[in-house]
Amino acid sequence: MEMVRRAVYAGSWYTKDARKLEDELDGWLREASLTKRPDVRAIIAPHAGYMHAGSYAAYAFGNIDPTSISRVFLLSPSHRYYTPKCALTQATVYSTPIGDLRVDHEVTEELKSTGKFELMDLSVDEAEHGFEMLLPYLSKAFQGHNVKVVPVLIGSLDSDNEGIYGQLLAKYFDNPKNFFVVSTDFCHWGSKYKYIYYEEGQGAIHKFIEALDRMGMDIIESADPSAFTQYMQKYKNTICGRHPISVFLHMLNHCSVKLKVNFIRYDQSSQCIGMEDSSVSYACGVVVKVNPSGGEEKTE
Repeated sequence: MEMVRRAVYAGSWYTKDARKLEDELDGWLREASLTKRPDVRAIIAPHAGYMHAGSYAAYAFGNIDPTSISRVFLLSPSHRYYTPKCALTQATVYSTPIGDLRVDHEVTEELKSTGKFELMDLSVDEAEHGFEMLLPYLSKAFQGHNVKVVPVLIGSLDSDNEGIYGQLLAKYFDNPKNFFVVSTDFCHWGSKYKYIYYEEGQGAIHKFIEALDRMGMDIIESADPSAFTQYMQKYKNTICGRHPISVFLHMLNHCSVKLKVNFIRYDQSSQCIGMEDSSVSYACGVVVKVNPSGGEEKTE
C-alpha cells in the first residue's frame, strides 16, 4: 500500500507552483554555474527556506552527476522529534511539486533488520524540513533518471552511537551507485537562537561567526570525528546537523573508498553587527573520490 509523505512546506518555505519552482531552481543552478562531477559521492547542503538559502544550496546540488547514481541516502537532523537513535521512514513516496521520489523499501528493510533503527510516524516525517528542503533539488537533479531515496533521521546521538551508526552505514558508501546528502545549516546566532557567543576584540560579530564556522568546516574537511566532537563541546556552535555530520565523518573513516571533503561555498543570512542581530550560516560541501596517488580523480 502506498504511503505518501506530502510536501507540507510547499507554499510557505518554498513555492508550491511547479513552474515557478522549476524556474527558480534552474536560475539558481545556472547562477552557480557548476560542472556536474562524477567523482562527487556526497554533498553537504543547507535546508533553510528557499527565500533564505535556495540560491546557496545550488552550490551543493549543482555538482551532482545523476548518470551512475541509483540511490540517494538523506541524513537529516531531527528538529522537532526527540530520539536517542536513528529513524527510518514508513512512507513509500516523497512528494514534491515538480516530481515524486520513491523510497528504496529494500534498503530501509535491510537497515531496519539491524535492530538499531526505529520507524518514524508519518507526522514526524512530514514535520522534518531537514528532509523536505532537499527534495525539490533532488527531483530536479535526477529528472529523467531512475533514482530512489533512503531518508535517515539522525537523532540526538551520543558519541558512541555516532560511531556505531557511521560504521553501519559505511558499507553503502562502497557502492558507487549510492550517493549521500548531509542536511545541515551552520551557526544560528542571536538571542532568538539562545546563542550569542562572541569573544571581545575579535572584530565584527559576523566575522567572528564566520571564523567559528570555518574552524568547524576545517575539522570536517579533516574527517576527524573526535576533533569535531571536541570542537562542538568547546564552542557549542549551533550547527543543527552536528549529529548527521558526526555520523558521516565516522562513515568516511570506515568505508573502503578514499574520500575527501571540500567546502566550496559559505554564506550568512545577514551580517550581525550588534548583539540584538541574528543570522543563520549556510555552507555547501562536496565529498570527492580520491585516486590512489592522493589527488582528486580526473572528471573530464
